Amino acid sequence: MDYPTKDLSIVVPVYNEEENLKPLHDEITAALANQNLDYEVIYVDDGSKDTSVQVIKELHAADPRVVLVRFRRNFGQTAGFSAGFDHAQGKVIVTMDADRQNDPADVPALLAKLEETGADVVNGWRENRQDGFLLRKLPSRIANNFIANSTGVKLKDRGCSIRAFRYQVIRDLRLYGEMHRFIPELVNDAGYTMVEVSVNHRARVAGESKYGISRTFRVLLDLMTVLFLRKYSAKPMHLFGWIGLLSGFSGFLIAAALTFRKIWEGITGGMTGFQAYEIGSRPLLLLAVLLIILGVQFIISGLTAELLVRTYHESQNKPIYRVREVIRTTNNE
Repeated sequence: MDYPTKDLSIVVPVYNEEENLKPLHDEITAALANQNLDYEVIYVDDGSKDTSVQVIKELHAADPRVVLVRFRRNFGQTAGFSAGFDHAQGKVIVTMDADRQNDPADVPALLAKLEETGADVVNGWRENRQDGFLLRKLPSRIANNFIANSTGVKLKDRGCSIRAFRYQVIRDLRLYGEMHRFIPELVNDAGYTMVEVSVNHRARVAGESKYGISRTFRVLLDLMTVLFLRKYSAKPMHLFGWIGLLSGFSGFLIAAALTFRKIWEGITGGMTGFQAYEIGSRPLLLLAVLLIILGVQFIISGLTAELLVRTYHESQNKPIYRVREVIRTTNNE
C-alpha cells in the first residue's frame, strides 16, 4: 500500500469458517452503517477446506466493499494478517477473527479511542472473556503476565485479535513465522504508542476452535525469538561474544589448573582412586556434558536461524505467503 485511499480497512483471516462468515459480515455492515466511512472488508482465505471461499465470493457479489485474498495453501494466521495489511487501502486498519468471538460493534469504539488519544494502535481488551478457564483463560493469563514481565510491554490482554492500527504502523510491521502473537511487542519496539479499550467477547457459536494446548509451547519459543531480536538483532556479537569469552576463559582456567598440578604435583588427572571410579569413570557424566553442550548449541543455532530468516524476508522483501487470486471492486467497475 503506497498511500491510503479509503478511511478504513477491516482485515479478517479466514480458515474453515463457512458458518460464521455471513453473520459476521452482517454484523460488520450494521456496526458501520452510521459511521459515514469509505471502508473495505478484506477476507484472507488461508487455504480453507470447506466452502469459505465460495461464501466470500457470494459476499463480494452482494457487497462491492468485500475483498477476497485467497492463498494457494494454508500459511497460518500470521500470513493472513500480513496479506491483509499488504492489500489494505485504509488510513486505519482494524483486525479481527472470523469466528465471531470478536464483536464488530466494538469497531466504532476503537476508532473513537484512536482519534481521542492520538495513539498509533488501539488494542482490544477482553474484560469478560468467554472461553474455557483451564485450556484457554488460565494459560493465556500466565503467558500474558510472563510476556509482560519479560518484554516490559504492559498490557491487560495481548492475545485479543481486534485492534486498530494507523496505516504508518502496518507499513513498518514485518510479520513472519507466528509473530502475530507478539504484535504489541513489535509495535512497541518500533516506537509507536498503544492504548487499550475494553471490548465485548463472545463464546463461539459455530465452527471449531483452531487453538490447542500445544500453542503454549510455541508461544514460549517465539518469546525467546522476540527477546533476542529486541536486544541483540543489531548486535548479536554482544550475546554470542560474551558466551564465547566466558566459555573459553573457563576452559583456559581448567586447563591451566590441570597443567599446574601435572607439572608440580605429578598428578595426571583431577581425581584418582575411588573418587575417579565414582564420578570420572561413569558414562552418565559424559552424557550429561554432551546434553548440556547440545542444548546450548541448539538454542544458539535456533536464534541465529531466526536472525537469518528476518534478514531474508526484510532485505529481499520476500512474501511469507502465495496468493492464488484477489477479487476486489475497483473504482472503474
